[in-house]
This record gives sequence, structure tokens and C-alpha cells, in this order.
Amino acid sequence: MKTTGNTILITGGGSGIGLALAQRWHDAGNVVIITGRNSAKLTAAAAGRASLHAMPLDVTDPDTIAAFAQEVTDRFPALNVLVNNAGVMMHEAIDTRRDLADAELTVITNLLGPIRLIDALIDHLVTAPDSTIVNLTSGLAFVPLPRAPTYSATKAALHSYTQALRVQLEGKVEVIELAPPAVRTELTPGQSARENYMPLGDFADEAMTLFALEQTPSEILVRNVLPLRNAEADGAVAERLAFLKAL
Repeated sequence: MKTTGNTILITGGGSGIGLALAQRWHDAGNVVIITGRNSAKLTAAAAGRASLHAMPLDVTDPDTIAAFAQEVTDRFPALNVLVNNAGVMMHEAIDTRRDLADAELTVITNLLGPIRLIDALIDHLVTAPDSTIVNLTSGLAFVPLPRAPTYSATKAALHSYTQALRVQLEGKVEVIELAPPAVRTELTPGQSARENYMPLGDFADEAMTLFALEQTPSEILVRNVLPLRNAEADGAVAERLAFLKAL
């Protein structure tokens, strides 16, 4: 992936990991478009940055995605990088019958959202120079957090989808997976204050270093996520699942 001279679309770019990546890519000389459902948050995030643009988007609405894809490519015909970052995480008790609204929203946002947006933009991306798709999964794609079962499952599914996408788009669009560890953001209430989670700035800086390697890795893995990513190879899934159970 090129580090500069891109036009980059980042979903969920108004806060957290999405915003941290947007700011760093913008500082590196890229045009950046951030999306999200909160227009005020997007506007504040883009303030003072001439080539960082805010465009509202609800990735849970397929009709909105189709219209957005047409609008963004009309406004930014040089668009060549899509970063699927938007996501939700909810804690769920699944040991008794329940309302599945949270689980359904998680699947629609975290899995169908990226699939639909890729589909809406793929004809454009395959013709764009130096085009790249970056899908954000999670360390929990490899060892699930028991209290966030649907979130973990959607990230495992997106990991698998990304692998298949990479094969189908070989020679046309570069496909990269970025799998964060636990990072201090507001993905869940109070998460930004948890001392045992990776500081957001440290994560973004390390991720940018990996993106800047001469040959960008197909998986961007900061050091803190390696115990989960390598759990199966290390024969340590049960051990690391027990650790996550205790959190």
C-alpha cells in the first residue's frame, strides 16, 4: 500500500481507531474521507484539516450505502483506498433466551456493512491505480471474548472473508487485514480508561510503521495482538480463552 498520495475512505472515522488512522494518513499527505452516523462528531474531527473531509454514512442501511458510493466516487474520483473500520461491540448473556436485537445489529454493522460497501465500490476500485481495501478485524477473531460472542464471531467471519477477497482480487486490488488488540477507545463504556489496554496513540503509531514497510504485510499485527493471533499455532487457545473469560 502506498503511504502517501492516496484518497482514503475510512468508515467510523469520527472517533477511536478510525480517527487516529485518519489523522496519521492525512498528516502523511493523503486526502482522507471519514464517515459515520454522527455528523457533529465528523465535522469536529475534520476541523482545521483542509483535505480531510466528513461525509455521513450509516453502514447498517443498504440503500444508503449504494447512494453514498455513487456520491463519494463522484466527489472524489481518485478514491483508491477503502478502510472498513466502523463497528459495534456489545456484551451479551447467551445462557438464556433473549432479545436478539443487539446480536443482529452487530452482524449488520460489523459484517454486512463491510461486505455491502466493498460491493458498492468494487467496480470503481478495480480500475483505480494503487487500490487497496483494509478490513479491520480484531484479535478476538482468533480467540473470542466470551462476553462479546457475536462481536467476536463477526470479526472471525470478516477475517475469513478478507482471506477469500484477497485471493479473488489478486493483481487488481491489494487486500490488507488490520487486527487490533484491546485498545483504549470508547468502543465499550469505560474502555478508554483501562490501563491494561493499549493506548490508542501507541497502537496507531505502530500500525502506521507496519503499513509503511516496503512490502506491506497482508496482516497488520502490532505486538500486543500476537498472543491472540498466534494462539492456535502456539497450542494456547484454551489458555488464552480462559484469560479472556476472566476479564
